[in-house]
Amino acid sequence: MHNLPFSPAAERNKAPILERLQALLPAQGSALEIASGTGQHAVWFAAGLPGWRWQPTDFEAQALPAIDARVAESGPTRIAPALRLDVLAPQWPAEGPAFSTLFDAIYCANMLHIAPWATCAGLMQGAARHLAPGGVLITYGPYLEDGVTTSPGNLAFDASLRAQHPDWGVRPLADVAKQAQHAGLALQQRHAMPSNNLLLVWGRPT
Repeated sequence: MHNLPFSPAAERNKAPILERLQALLPAQGSALEIASGTGQHAVWFAAGLPGWRWQPTDFEAQALPAIDARVAESGPTRIAPALRLDVLAPQWPAEGPAFSTLFDAIYCANMLHIAPWATCAGLMQGAARHLAPGGVLITYGPYLEDGVTTSPGNLAFDASLRAQHPDWGVRPLADVAKQAQHAGLALQQRHAMPSNNLLLVWGRPT
């Protein structure tokens, strides 16, 4: 795996995220991962959630072979070949036939702040289309929260993101919740995570 793309952040946060997923999710199910990146999370989570089938995806077509290579080196898993997925597209995935089955969980980490704001609406609307009854969308990353003091680290991170691209930045949770509401989803759980990140669980109101 030494020649494959590697994310130090994904390596740091994979264990605490898996611990939370193990507490949240049932023993069996199918998961769609948005913006899989290097595939480190897909491999780690599939190993830690043995009853789950995992579908990695990424917007960047060049990321897909590396994801598949990391999966192949990890040994037998229940991870499907990586697919290209654009959350803004009316069909998921971007090429080939649309997903024919619904997912029990959709997982998206560290995408919203390094993508145009329109991807938030696309993520919420796509999740609403592809979640099974009772399914959840799980997002992970930094957020700005009303009434919660933003850490100096997240403020500096937000400034650096906006310096790189004017349409990037740490998103206000209230704005993300509005996009979820438009898609028929609501925030069900909020979990504080290391390094001033949040793991959020979204689902259809009961």
